Amino acid sequence: MSSSNKQTVRVTYIWLAGKDAHHDIRSKDRTMYLPQDDVKKHPKELLAEGIFPVWNFDGSSTAQVKGLDTEVLLKPVNAFPCSLPRASSKIPWILVLAECYLPSGEPTPDNSRATARQVFEQCPEEHPWFGLEQEYFITARNGRPFGWPEYGLPAPQGPYYCSTGSNVAYGRKYCDQHYEICLEMGLNISGTNGEVTPGQWEFQVGPCEGLEMGDQLTVARWVLLRLLEDEGLDVDYRAKPIFGDWNGSGLHTNFSTESTRAENGLDVIYQYIERLRRTVRQDIVFYGSENNQRLTGKHETSKASEFSSGVGTRGTSIRIPNAVATERKGYMEDRRPAGDADPYLVTSRLFASCMGLTVPSLDVASPTHEKDWMRNAFK
Repeated sequence: MSSSNKQTVRVTYIWLAGKDAHHDIRSKDRTMYLPQDDVKKHPKELLAEGIFPVWNFDGSSTAQVKGLDTEVLLKPVNAFPCSLPRASSKIPWILVLAECYLPSGEPTPDNSRATARQVFEQCPEEHPWFGLEQEYFITARNGRPFGWPEYGLPAPQGPYYCSTGSNVAYGRKYCDQHYEICLEMGLNISGTNGEVTPGQWEFQVGPCEGLEMGDQLTVARWVLLRLLEDEGLDVDYRAKPIFGDWNGSGLHTNFSTESTRAENGLDVIYQYIERLRRTVRQDIVFYGSENNQRLTGKHETSKASEFSSGVGTRGTSIRIPNAVATERKGYMEDRRPAGDADPYLVTSRLFASCMGLTVPSLDVASPTHEKDWMRNAFK
């Protein structure tokens, strides 16, 4: 019940619905009545105080559970003020990110955040930082890239990357709206740019530490989906939406630890690269279910069946930026993850491999995500 000393607040819970490509983000809303003093607090503070209750949904309708008891619990794990355009600016709007749990208290099998948490609980002294570069296509509802002619193809790639002008930049309005909304919400969105294929864009989120990286990218993905939904448009995060001589979409993953950021951290980066060379079969499983369509050795990618690294290179598995090589400390970039990869699995798998960790939770999750092409890639 509302009362004279309480404020009506709109609260949206969002969660991942357990597909190979975690752009299937579900949401539902509830009304809460909060004291005025609570309304003034940041949502993260309210989360820490336990203000947001555990909620539930019908897991059979999202294909997350089977059987008679289909109730899945939503446990709040992060919260942000929501700045999407809305009918009334007088009603505070809070976005709550939730994990999925079974009534038994166990995480659902597709709860990748719970899987990642078990990884990041190890070696906390390394403070793993990530920055994710999310490439995507703005599309019509029929899947055709925004700005493409109804019939035929646009001019070949070349003039579109970081372009200016309506004849080459298709959909900047939406890219900019998304950027500023994320900034207003307090996300660590660090930039945007037009990408190589017409109608393709990129936003970058980070640096964020550990689980916060997956949280913020998931929220940023959801914000973009909701923003375009109002315009009758969609987002395609898939690895290779357009076949032919067109770039696919990646989730380039920039990664550093306390050790790589310290003096002579470049030596540690090379140690990590050698470990990644040995874990390539395990890692590729979590880097995108259709990533073989993208990792062809063309269009600024490495081959799915090979592992490579270099300084300043964009056709390799791992890139060491030139500035990092010069300063001999900093970060490296894993260029293999696909645009629709699960950020929790990508970041936790990369951290585990670089640290040389044995993580049963990732081993358990691996068969769910492994595809035939992954098993055959390294024969």
